[in-house]
Amino acid sequence: MNAVLIRHTRVAAQPGVCFGWSDVPLADTFPEEARSVRERLPWVPAEVWTSPALRCRALAERLGAAQVRIDPRLQELDFGAWEGRRWEDFHCPASEAWALDPWNERPPGGETAAELWARVHELRAELVARDADRIALVTHAGVIRAWRGLTTGRLLREQWSEPVEFGGIETAISVGDPRVAAAGKSGASAL
Repeated sequence: MNAVLIRHTRVAAQPGVCFGWSDVPLADTFPEEARSVRERLPWVPAEVWTSPALRCRALAERLGAAQVRIDPRLQELDFGAWEGRRWEDFHCPASEAWALDPWNERPPGGETAAELWARVHELRAELVARDADRIALVTHAGVIRAWRGLTTGRLLREQWSEPVEFGGIETAISVGDPRVAAAGKSGASAL
């Protein structure tokens, strides 16, 4: 089995605006960026799985697969009441607590990093157990960081500031990769 993780392309959101589950418009450069992603894929995907977010679905539909499957486990962290607001506009006790401990604290009406990690772990284990090949997963930076942690055993907080490029492609699962065997292990790593 072989699978790749692909981060969605650039968006036309205002800098500093919090968006996770919110749909934001694609950048004007989307057609060129989508073409570049497709050209850089190691193979034509047999299946594409995508987050429900428009910024992911639009890219997924351009990757040439016969099947595109929407899976909510590929969605970005849910920032709840903070969605669509500027980060600097909601300094409050809840945001301070979340900044110190996103693993256990949640934005109002949102989810914790532990919940994101758990759904990514569930999806990863399901894909490893399948007898399928050439799967492209179109998703978000938070999901990719969680997947990296599940693969490498690194804590999510160690990766928080690591870049995940727009339109970037990473190997998710590769036949013969000894880390694949670890996919069934508990994803309960601490942040």
